[in-house]
Amino acid sequence: MPPRGTWIVSRVLPIFREPPHGHVRPTPKRVAASIMISSTTPNSSPAQPASNPSNGGSSIGTNMVPMPAGTSFMARNTGQQAGISNGPTTLNAQPHVLENASPNVRGFLDYLKFERHFSDYTVRSYGADLIQFCQFVRGEIGLTYRNNAPTNPGDTDAQIIASDTLLFREFLSYLYAQNYTKSTTARKLATLRSFYKYLIRRSLVTANPLSSIRTPKQEKRLPKCLDLEQVQKLLDAPGDNDLLACRDKAMLEVLYSSGIRVSELVALDISDIDLEEGVLRVRGKGRKDRLAPIGSQAIAAVKRYIDFRATDPRLSIERISRLFLNKHGESLSTRSVRRKLDKYLQIAGLDPGISPHTLRHSFATHLLNNGADLRSVQELLGHQSLSTTQIYTHLTTRKIKESYDNAHPRAHAPSIPHPVLQPMPSKVG
Repeated sequence: MPPRGTWIVSRVLPIFREPPHGHVRPTPKRVAASIMISSTTPNSSPAQPASNPSNGGSSIGTNMVPMPAGTSFMARNTGQQAGISNGPTTLNAQPHVLENASPNVRGFLDYLKFERHFSDYTVRSYGADLIQFCQFVRGEIGLTYRNNAPTNPGDTDAQIIASDTLLFREFLSYLYAQNYTKSTTARKLATLRSFYKYLIRRSLVTANPLSSIRTPKQEKRLPKCLDLEQVQKLLDAPGDNDLLACRDKAMLEVLYSSGIRVSELVALDISDIDLEEGVLRVRGKGRKDRLAPIGSQAIAAVKRYIDFRATDPRLSIERISRLFLNKHGESLSTRSVRRKLDKYLQIAGLDPGISPHTLRHSFATHLLNNGADLRSVQELLGHQSLSTTQIYTHLTTRKIKESYDNAHPRAHAPSIPHPVLQPMPSKVG
């Protein structure tokens, strides 16, 4: 293993290097990006993946000819709108959700999808929480926790609009009896608060009945983080002897070097990576783009993977625009990345509880430990709020200990040093 300073500079800290002469490093941009939510209509086929425009999908830069990796995309138009479905919201993973949804719930989910640009997964989660509350309102579940029988049977929207604070306290009692965790209960309350704010904006409700209900206090859990030696073992585990090994090594290097989410990793296209500048264009949450720098180790791993991929005509970058593919030439899923990580954790002898998100936590913690400021780390992670990034300040204990040792008078000395008392000069005459 190379010296510690050299190792982390080559993988993470190049984000702070000066750009080449004549080049201007752009600041992270937050421009519109595609968010592919499965939408179907009775007479249409399911939406195709966004990675291959030729099969009906759409993605950023569909009007651009795929360019070799390493070609700068700095001058490209990153503000292009991708094909966003205009069909009604459908939750394919939970087909029963919309069957039981009231018109107001459907309208709220469409609002989240089209106006707020929430992800497919988030819309499904909101829909499942609201359907559970609708079932409670109708008396289909938790009837024994209700003081009063449901009113307006058959009209769910009328019951929702007429709901008072007592009903929500009864709903919380039901959730507690079902052994829901505090974090899950807090999420369901957040969903309901957003839903009633939506109803207030639509003038369907005059006041929010949840305004007097407090969110359960949750336990603060620090994110898990790997040390440098553990990261090195993990990144060395795949090897680079064949196409799949090179792909896996490139994925792990990019995850740690850029700190992007695994969902952002699998959505990367060839046109999103600039190997000359060492920058990724990442499509984050809420249809927001940002630029994520990557280090020299990740650049080398991606170049080797692309070189291996070029030897297989089925996987040519002119034919398939997605960067990371499975052995069948299809886009990887987040579950596939997790399975690959589990494999290499076992090879490296590391904790099997480590997830792809742990590399993101490690990225942020190592940057802060090596002097990066919190605001820069916030931009690199794509956090909307600085308070979200502040969780990593609790993990940087080494820097805190060094500051303490250097500044506190009793950190090393056996007693507090005092100035030497000089004898008072005697008066002459």
